[in-house]
Amino acid sequence: MHMKRLRTTRVIGVGFCATLLVVTMAGAQMPLPEAKPPDGATLFKQQCATCHTTNLSDAVRQGPSLFGIVGKSAGKADGFRYSTGFAKADFVWDEASLDAYLANPQATIPGSIMAYRQPKAETRAAIIAYLKELN
Repeated sequence: MHMKRLRTTRVIGVGFCATLLVVTMAGAQMPLPEAKPPDGATLFKQQCATCHTTNLSDAVRQGPSLFGIVGKSAGKADGFRYSTGFAKADFVWDEASLDAYLANPQATIPGSIMAYRQPKAETRAAIIAYLKELN
């Protein structure tokens, strides 16, 4: 009787493994749903919010608040102490200047201490679109 029980267990075990393999293979062949790219607000939170806020009521962090940044003069936010390069900046933030700055801050404003660089144009565009919404 003991031997009979052992054989039944093996058959059940092999059957279970075969079923599991079929289910796993079927799942592997099913396409995954398209992933939605993160929106600008999500990207900002992930990549920029450590140093910047998006409102004027939060305390200043390592960088100034970016609320209403589009259309403002670079290096002129009240209550923030800028690097020498920023203090000498003579332009207004627009999509092109923000794009250039996010791609390579030091090339746009020599002496800038921002360590962040975003090589992906689509990520920069999403962040800039979000910043424009804050105006």
